[in-house]
Amino acid sequence: MPSERRHSSPHHAQERALVEMPDITHNDSFRDVIKKISSYIAQVVHAPATFEQLRTTSAGDGLHNLVDYLSVEVTNPAIVNALLGLSDARANACEIVAWRFLTRLSEREIVDFCLYEIPDPSDKSNGSTDEECAVESENDEQTALLGRAGASSSTHRPSSLLNEARRGSIKRRSELFESVSKLTMSRHATETEDTESDPTAPFIHLNALEIAAIADAKRFLSQHIVQQIITGIWNGEIIFWDRLTAKSRKKACFYNHNTADPYSRLRVPKYLKAYEVAFFCAFLLLYYTVLIQQNRYGITRMEVLLYIWFAAFLYDEVSEYLDAGSIFYAADIWNVFDMAMIAIGIVYFILRCVGLYRKDYELVDIAFDVLALEALFMVPRVFSLLSLSPYWGTLIPCLKAMGLDFLKFMVFVAVLYLGFLTTFSLVGRATFTFPHMAMIVTKIFFGASYVGFDNMHEIDPIFGPPLMFIFVTLSSILLMGSLTGMLSNSFSRVITHAREEYLYVYSVYVLEASTSNRLTHFYPPFNLLALIIFRPLRLIASGNTLRHGRIVLLRATHAPIVALIQTYEWIASKLNLASANTFRGPQQIFSKRHIVPPPNRPQSSYRPHMPSPRPGSAGFNKQKWENPVEDDTTSAPTDVEARIADLSAKIDRLTTLVASLQPTTSTSTQQWI
Repeated sequence: MPSERRHSSPHHAQERALVEMPDITHNDSFRDVIKKISSYIAQVVHAPATFEQLRTTSAGDGLHNLVDYLSVEVTNPAIVNALLGLSDARANACEIVAWRFLTRLSEREIVDFCLYEIPDPSDKSNGSTDEECAVESENDEQTALLGRAGASSSTHRPSSLLNEARRGSIKRRSELFESVSKLTMSRHATETEDTESDPTAPFIHLNALEIAAIADAKRFLSQHIVQQIITGIWNGEIIFWDRLTAKSRKKACFYNHNTADPYSRLRVPKYLKAYEVAFFCAFLLLYYTVLIQQNRYGITRMEVLLYIWFAAFLYDEVSEYLDAGSIFYAADIWNVFDMAMIAIGIVYFILRCVGLYRKDYELVDIAFDVLALEALFMVPRVFSLLSLSPYWGTLIPCLKAMGLDFLKFMVFVAVLYLGFLTTFSLVGRATFTFPHMAMIVTKIFFGASYVGFDNMHEIDPIFGPPLMFIFVTLSSILLMGSLTGMLSNSFSRVITHAREEYLYVYSVYVLEASTSNRLTHFYPPFNLLALIIFRPLRLIASGNTLRHGRIVLLRATHAPIVALIQTYEWIASKLNLASANTFRGPQQIFSKRHIVPPPNRPQSSYRPHMPSPRPGSAGFNKQKWENPVEDDTTSAPTDVEARIADLSAKIDRLTTLVASLQPTTSTSTQQWI
């Protein structure tokens, strides 16, 4: 197929060369950018092609031209958002353009583009308030990610946002891309139809990385240049809240320990995960203590602490669900464990209270038996930190895919077994009861074929033996062999893209933990204090007063945690414990990198450092980078960076040599190199 396309490409290549580049200005809206880019992509991508074909064959020539044009001529900050928000028909092409476009930018510009949130055209305040203090008009911090994108551009009522957060993840994703398909598939719609409704409204307040996660753009998220941003957010080198005051506004910026508020470190995903593990260890300790005591006649102090821990855990999970949205929440497999723990805990609490009230101690014993089931989910949850390592994180998507395929296959098995169970029960009704026959059939399924041969004559002398031979053959050979082969194929299919799957789950967790619009985030069990104190005060106090109060409470309750974080970071800086591969700020990675200019473009016309895509933005104030301490020239390149720069220079010289020797094919050669 690639060779055929290459031989038949001159005509199409000539057509693609005549395609006019999209005229994208700096002030174009997200909706206009999507229209223009989708129109161009539709013209240059004529036939279905895989990701690799678009990346390595002539089918992607038009994409190279688009990348060159965007990196040189366009500064609109919604470019990457628009590329990742297009419909599935040409998603591969858009992913390629998006990550190639990012490779042409400086590091601070990459952060700017990737973390740029699509603004609400109807919102003139451009601010954010605290979720717990949001009342009536102060409502743009109700939910992050999908929850906050659920409302239309004209209505952001808290009730509507909560309703959006409760929707199913599959339905939510379909709604998002159904709205975009209306825009991309109807490029010739009249202006009257365009003004009736904005199909891009569900993407309001989402940044490019969040859109990529929603769109399952796993190849884009797995690119090294994107993972640098994700890793920077994970380590807290890129933060969204650098101040803890009532007037603070959410903005993406590089962390500066000399100027940032120490309490901003509470929002770093790495520290959130560490505290989560400590919280679950204490939860597990209380759990074991209550189960060992098993006081049937009253509630002990340790059981009261267990209830407090459970209530804090429940409230934190509900807040996380409403804050992250249904799609991001469902993407983390450990949240399924959390929901199971909450369900078991609620059942235990109800049975325990009813049993003590009625003095029904058998019901109390049942309650403790139900609580014992909690260990099935709590113990793995304590070790969920392992899922962030590449090895264990790679196995989890494989097990998840195999489990889904197993459940689908079991539907067919259940139908087949139901037929044989009915036949065996009716034929052998004089000898075996239905429960007894059901147990025999179940044992045969799990490999005990001899049980069927021992009882086939007792079932029926005439029909028993032939039916049992057929059933055992189907079970032991056909069904089990098919199941084994299907699960092997599922494992192979997922393990092939295991790195993408792992990085996708990792990216979702980082975004879920860091991009919340809430200024004050209370760790459990301190979140119960905020709930008890400030929820009633919302009826009488103003939002600004509540925000001040929450800040004071946060500083008072989380001071030991912040002190521990500061101590760790001080020790890490002294011992140089930071990984060599971590995101180290704008002065150390891209400053020494040589960027190859686009082919057939004069060197003077290539502009590696574009103007800030958000001029005047508080999140990326140009004056912040004029500090001589953080200047790009103050940090010498490491040995690895020096080798990479030397290799890039050699590639540039080789490109120039090949271009001079083969002038007729210079354009194609430079593009693929």
